[in-house]
Amino acid sequence: MTTILAFLLGLALGLGFYFWQQHQLHRQLEKILGALHKDSSNISLNIMSRLRRGVALANEHQEKLEKELQIWQQLLQVAPLAYLQVDEENQLLWCNEQARQLLQIDRWETGILRLLLELVRSYELDQLIETTRRQQEPMEDEWVFHPTCADGAAMGKLHSLTLRAYSWPLPERQVGVFLENRQPIVDITQSRNQWISDLAHELRTPLTSIRLVAEVLHKRLEPPATGWVEQMLRENDRLINLVQDWLELTQMEKNPSTSLTYQNLELRSLVESVWQSLEPLAQPRQLRLVYSEPNSICLRADQSRLTQVFLNLLDNSIKRSPQQAAIRVEVTHLEVADRVSDETSTQSALQIDVIDSGTGFSEADLPHVFERFYRGDASRHRQQSASDVEGVGRSQGSGLGLSIVQEIIQAHGGTIQGRNHPETGGAWLQIVLPGGEPLPIPKQQMTNDK
Repeated sequence: MTTILAFLLGLALGLGFYFWQQHQLHRQLEKILGALHKDSSNISLNIMSRLRRGVALANEHQEKLEKELQIWQQLLQVAPLAYLQVDEENQLLWCNEQARQLLQIDRWETGILRLLLELVRSYELDQLIETTRRQQEPMEDEWVFHPTCADGAAMGKLHSLTLRAYSWPLPERQVGVFLENRQPIVDITQSRNQWISDLAHELRTPLTSIRLVAEVLHKRLEPPATGWVEQMLRENDRLINLVQDWLELTQMEKNPSTSLTYQNLELRSLVESVWQSLEPLAQPRQLRLVYSEPNSICLRADQSRLTQVFLNLLDNSIKRSPQQAAIRVEVTHLEVADRVSDETSTQSALQIDVIDSGTGFSEADLPHVFERFYRGDASRHRQQSASDVEGVGRSQGSGLGLSIVQEIIQAHGGTIQGRNHPETGGAWLQIVLPGGEPLPIPKQQMTNDK
């Protein structure tokens, strides 16, 4: 795919170069003819002969360029991606057949200049082209495109498409755009997730029954048989947790915002409450929580979901921290840029950094820490398994913890990034959430909460 894209981008540059050469050739001919008009009486026959030869060479060069342009256009017609090219005023210069079909361009003919917005009603495409022209850098974007049609009867047959666009700046402030239809991949992914979600629902009942039977056996058996039953219970719990995590992740993907119940929260109280529930794991290793914020922060968010976020993050930090280490949670108030219609404004946000002193992420793991079922390198698996055996009733992770964390943060309109901290060398998870003005909570409310 990368090779095809590179070829097509080169193709687009060739087209842009052709249009630029045409423009330059016309300018040169205009200058020559202007000079001839002014001093026609002083031109010798030798100059006229050279001029005729120059004009003939220019015409020959133009014919060659037109043939090359025709070849490039024929190649773009059979290219696997849609392609369109606009001038400095966003008028459509040319597009291939794939672009016509993908964007429903049916009111344009080659050689007729029309504004792209008149043919394709897509704000995202317009913004991508304008940003590419302004920054003079290749850009990439993905969005859901809703086709429009003048025929009311045909509107019912049109379906929304997920498009990915790659734009490229060309000479004369022109822009070329390649468009890829991502809808088949989106449909396959949704179908796969639905199938796994249905399977997870079906697995819950038999897993619960197996656990009940195992609990009865555990009471009736004696060592060493009880050890085998305890191991079976741990593995059963791991499967139940995996099923539950997957169902939660699927629910968050389907309804990211509607699955949240917003309320005003004091962030310090929430984090300290999570730490208290994890303290039985932290005490044997003499780990401590260091929480810092400018002042009491009241955040509007879903309490149960944010609790789930910090349970995952702090649990991971406890597992990977050395003896007598500190796990830091640092909260900072930010003013971040919010770009709307080329006008830059700022909005309030919270930055939450969770930092430990463990081994951190390996370079190979960093790009994949939020991927589903990604468990990291083998040394981490052994380290985690050893800590799990020490903890009573704890099972190995499902590999969905950080994926669920990311879905929850994104559902709140925030972002999360994973990296290694330059000072401690441990894992550094940085969350940015909108809102959260650093306003002190009233004394009466704090007393009632306690």
